[in-house]
Amino acid sequence: MKGLPYFACGKIVKGFGRGSRQLGIPTANFPQEVVDALPDEIEMGVYYGWAQVESGPVYKMVMSVGWNPYYNNVKRSMETHILNKFSEDFYGQQLKICMAGYIRPEENFENLDVDLLSNGETQLELPEMKKF
Repeated sequence: MKGLPYFACGKIVKGFGRGSRQLGIPTANFPQEVVDALPDEIEMGVYYGWAQVESGPVYKMVMSVGWNPYYNNVKRSMETHILNKFSEDFYGQQLKICMAGYIRPEENFENLDVDLLSNGETQLELPEMKKF
């Protein structure tokens, strides 16, 4: 895919709280100016790559880039799910990411429990993620 790898960094901001609270999938959200700086080549969809908070370890991540059609968002977002368990929130800390590959286009789901969560669990086992 054109535009990859793509690197971004910015302070982690509070999102809507839906990832952790409603879906059980916590995300680290970039401020709008980082999202607005995405090049046109980066399509809306789900990506995989690496993430680092401050100067900590580098972890695998998946990231949703888009409008979240289920929620009818009016602004595009970049929501990073870091594949690691963290003991506390890290709002205000620096997040650095490398988007290395494209998983799938953004989708609208009719049912979050069945469609989104089961799809997400399957997507995290893609062969591309296993080789990193």
